[in-house]
Amino acid sequence: MSEKIAVLVAGSWGTALASVLAANNNDVSVWTRNEQQAAEINEKHTNEHYLPGSVLSERIMATTDMQVAVSGAKAVVIVAPSAAARQVARSLKAFFTKDMLIVHAIKGFETETLKRMSTVISEELEVAEGDIAVLSGPSHAEEVVRKCPTTVVVASSNEKAAQAAQELFMNSYFRVYTNRDLLGVELSGALKNIIALGAGMSDGLGFGDNAKAALLTRGLAEITRAGVEMGANPLTFSGLAGIGDLVVTATSRHSRNWRAGSLLGQGQKLDDVLESMGMVVEGIRTTKAAYAISQKLGVQMPITEVLYGVLFEGRDVRKAVEALMGRDPKTEMEVMPLQTWEQWHS
Repeated sequence: MSEKIAVLVAGSWGTALASVLAANNNDVSVWTRNEQQAAEINEKHTNEHYLPGSVLSERIMATTDMQVAVSGAKAVVIVAPSAAARQVARSLKAFFTKDMLIVHAIKGFETETLKRMSTVISEELEVAEGDIAVLSGPSHAEEVVRKCPTTVVVASSNEKAAQAAQELFMNSYFRVYTNRDLLGVELSGALKNIIALGAGMSDGLGFGDNAKAALLTRGLAEITRAGVEMGANPLTFSGLAGIGDLVVTATSRHSRNWRAGSLLGQGQKLDDVLESMGMVVEGIRTTKAAYAISQKLGVQMPITEVLYGVLFEGRDVRKAVEALMGRDPKTEMEVMPLQTWEQWHS
């Protein structure tokens, strides 16, 4: 039996997830503020600005009316940019009902408050954060919309919510695992964008594969260190939401974060890069938030610190990388605090 599912908003990832839901015989209502975009989706079954060359299912209909999009929906999937997440959730509140499953697929922080997206959404909808499901993992929209084999994870403290989201999305080409560590999955999805920016810069500078391999490896250590300090399960960072998403975002030309980093490495200015791309590059906002978090918690995040200097303090890219390589000698393996190990293995 088909169900109505609402997707907010109609960017590349939102449209790709709408395509998965439509392939699963759901009627998908996509909300957008752009009337021309809504008309294009409804009349031409395309979304050329975000997914050029892709033909969308006729089961996907777009609207600029939030009430029309959400009313009667079994589930609402929020895929807005992190900067717009609070406003979108606030607009949703008037039409939201407690029986709706809330899934978000946003990878970032609210820069002003340093809050995760599930926290922002729970505050606006007045629902328990643990009842929200987050979808993350190695998944480029350009490949998902073409039905390339993809594997992701949905996380929630509420096992029923995670299983409901898994059932909603899973099919022959889109495999979905569940995870109870919502915190770790959210942190992985956000923080890996910083490392992807760094990987792009390394490639833009022509530093080669050795440098990028080192950056990804130490980047994962940095993400894990911060995540464990914030209370996440260390094993999450070796899974799909962690190393899986890190690898695909830091090595693929589909990645906006990698592309932005590459252009910066080639000497372009940040404003020019953002203007030429014409899409949100979440890693830039996330770098600002993660740097503030590292300072607040006293966690060492040297890659984040270097990128913050490049993005927001005008630091020279090449000199910043040289400074990173010239840090004091360290041991590679970090000892996990005993209480953290016991917490996740009890």
